[in-house]
Amino acid sequence: MDAAPTTSHRTIAVVGASGSGKTTLTEALLHRAGAIARAGRVEDGSTVTDHEPEEIARGISLGLALGTLTWTCPDGAVRTLTLADAPGHPDFAGAVDTALSVADLALVVVSAVDGVQPGTRTAWATAEALAVPRIVVVTQEDRARADFRRVLAELREAFGERLWPIELPLGEEQSFRAIADVLGEHALVYDSDGRHHDEDLPPEVVDEEHRLHVEVTEELVSHDDEQLDAYLSGQEPAAADLERDLAREVATGEAVPVVVASGVTATGVDRLTDLLCELAPAPTERDCRIVVGSGADDGTGDAGDAGRTVSVAADPSGEPFVHIFRTVVDPFVGQVSMLKVLSGVVRTSDRLRNATTGADERIHGLFRLQGKEHIPVGELAAGDVGAAAKLGGSSSGTLLWSRTSGRARPFLSPPRQPVYAASLVPASQSDDERMPTALARLVAEDPTLVVDRVGEATVLRGLGDTQLAVAVERLARVFGVHVETGPVPVAYRETIARPAQAEGKVKKQSGGHGQFAVVQLRVGPLPEGGFEFVDSVVGGAVPRQYISAVEKGAHDAMAAGGPLGHPVVDLRVEVYDGKSHSVDSSDMAFRVATAAGVRAALAEAGTVLLEPVATVTVTVPPDHQGAVLTDLSGRRGRVSATELADDGRARLVATVPEAELSRYVLDLRSLTGGRAELTVRPAGYERAPGRSRSRAPS
Repeated sequence: MDAAPTTSHRTIAVVGASGSGKTTLTEALLHRAGAIARAGRVEDGSTVTDHEPEEIARGISLGLALGTLTWTCPDGAVRTLTLADAPGHPDFAGAVDTALSVADLALVVVSAVDGVQPGTRTAWATAEALAVPRIVVVTQEDRARADFRRVLAELREAFGERLWPIELPLGEEQSFRAIADVLGEHALVYDSDGRHHDEDLPPEVVDEEHRLHVEVTEELVSHDDEQLDAYLSGQEPAAADLERDLAREVATGEAVPVVVASGVTATGVDRLTDLLCELAPAPTERDCRIVVGSGADDGTGDAGDAGRTVSVAADPSGEPFVHIFRTVVDPFVGQVSMLKVLSGVVRTSDRLRNATTGADERIHGLFRLQGKEHIPVGELAAGDVGAAAKLGGSSSGTLLWSRTSGRARPFLSPPRQPVYAASLVPASQSDDERMPTALARLVAEDPTLVVDRVGEATVLRGLGDTQLAVAVERLARVFGVHVETGPVPVAYRETIARPAQAEGKVKKQSGGHGQFAVVQLRVGPLPEGGFEFVDSVVGGAVPRQYISAVEKGAHDAMAAGGPLGHPVVDLRVEVYDGKSHSVDSSDMAFRVATAAGVRAALAEAGTVLLEPVATVTVTVPPDHQGAVLTDLSGRRGRVSATELADDGRARLVATVPEAELSRYVLDLRSLTGGRAELTVRPAGYERAPGRSRSRAPS
C-alpha cells in the first residue's frame, strides 16, 4: 500500500468512557469499509484493537491501538482513516492524551444507555485543551434502556448548546434499524448487512426533525452574510452545502455534531464513516506545534534558546519532522514506534536524528497498523500516521528530524501526575538484576508510569491499581521479569529535638600506624531545613586538611539514621575543637569520630519524627464537596483552599500526610462515582504526631 496524499488522510481519536462501545464501533467501521473480513467481539477477545492478552482477559481496552481503513465518499473522493482506539478506564487516561495529541478529529463515543460518564468528561476536557475538533456519536442504541434524547440533554447540560444533533434514531432498543438525516430530511433504513436505502421520514418524527433542521440551518447560515441573505429570501441551502458549512464550523470548534450508530447491528456506521471523511479537517488545515531550543542550538542560530513553540505546517515538501507518540515492545520484532509525520516525507532507509538525545535513527521499515498486524508501506507523508520497528533509541513523546544539531520535542499537554504506587519485590536474583532495564523500557512505553526509590524499595507509580497490575503482568510476559507488589514504605525522617554538645573520639593502637581523632561538636536543629556545617575551630586543634572529613562524617551519621531508625534531616553541625596526632590521625579517623559524635548528640537530645506530606488537589462536582472534605479531615488533612473552577466544579486544596494516601485515588473514585479529578504533589515534611524519642535534660 503506497502512502496516500496528505489531504486524503485523517487521524480519528476514538475516545470516551469505558464500556461506551468504542472498540465495538471501531470494529464495525473497519468491517464496513472492508478493512477486515469479519467483525470481532470484545467478549470473545477477537477484536482488532484489543489484542493484548491483558486486554482480552479483562475485556476492556488498556492501551492505544490503531486501525486503518480506506473509504470512498459520496462525492467520489477516497479517504484513508486511521482510527486511534483509546481506553476509557481512568488508569489509562494518558493514552487518551496521546491519541488526541495526533488526532485531526476526536470521535467522542457516548452510550445511549449510560449517558455522560466521568470518562466522557475526561476525553472532552482533553480535546478542549488541545483544541481538537469533535463529533459525538451516541452508540448502543440497540440495547435495552437506550434513550437518545435523554443523552442529548445530558450532553448539552455538560458541554453546552454547541452540540447539534444532525441525526435522530428512528426507533430504539431492538427496533433501532433506521436514522433520520436532519440535514437531508430523509430516513436511512438499514438492512441486515449494514447497508441502507433512503425513505421518507415517518410521520411521527417529521415535526421534530424539521425543527432541528431549521435550528441547524439557521446556525450555519448565520456565519455567512451571503448565505444568510439568500436564506432569508426563501432559498433553502442544499444538504451538500450545509455539510460543507458544518465542516467549517467543526474545524473551528464552533459546532459539535451529534450522530447515532450501533456497532453491533452496523446501523448508521456507513453514514458515520461518510461524516468522518467529510467533517474531519485535513492535516493541512491545522498546524502542529513543536518546542525547539531548550538551551541548545536549534539549527536556526538561536543557541541558548530556553525553548520556543513553533508551528509546523503539514507540507509534504517541507523539512521532515516525525512525532513518535507511542512505543510498545513486540515479542517478535522488538520495539514498535507509532509515529505521525508532521512535515515532509519519510521513507524506508531514511536517517533522522532524535531531537532530544542527538542519536541517529535509521528507518528500517514503515508500515500501517491494523491492531497487531503490520501493513508495509514505502513512505509516509505529512499528516500520515504509521509505525516503524527498531527505533530503540527513541521513546514515546520524542521528535525525529533531519537537522544535525539542536534540540526539540513535540508540543504536548503536561503529563498526568502519578496518584497511586506499589513497591516491587523481585522474585529471584535474576529478576532483580534484569528489573531496572525492564522498568526503563516499560516507562519508555508509557510516560505516566514513574519509577523511583523509597529507602531500599523500588517503587512503581502510576494512575491507579489496574494500570500497575497490567504493568506487572507485562513485566513478566514481555520482559520475563517476575515481581511481587506490596505497599510503599513511608519515607519518614527524623531531626534532633534540641541543641546538644557531644564529643566524638577514635583511638586505636594495633601496631604500626594507629587511628586517632577527637572532635568537639555542637549539634542542633536547622529551622530552615537541609544541612549546615560550620567550622569554628581555632588554633589548629583540628588541622585544616581534616575539616572536609569531619563534614563527611556528619553526612554519614545522618544517612545511617537516628535513634528511630530513619535518615536524619534539618541539622546544623558545628565543630569547634578537637585533637589530632601527627602520625595516627587521618581522614578516616576524623570521619568516623565525627559520625560517632553526631550519633551521641542525637541520643542525648532525642529526635522528632517527621512524616512526608503532600499537597492534594481535588476537583469535584459541588454535590460531592462535603463528602470529600469529611474524608480529607479523616485523613488528617488540612484544607487550605476551596474555590470554584471555571466549569462550575469545586476545587479543594489540602495538605495530607502521605501515610494516609496509599489508596486515596481508589477511595475517592468510590466516594464520588469516578467524578473527581486528583493531583498529588510532594510538599515536604512535617512533625508526626505522637512519635518521637527524646531524653530529658539531666
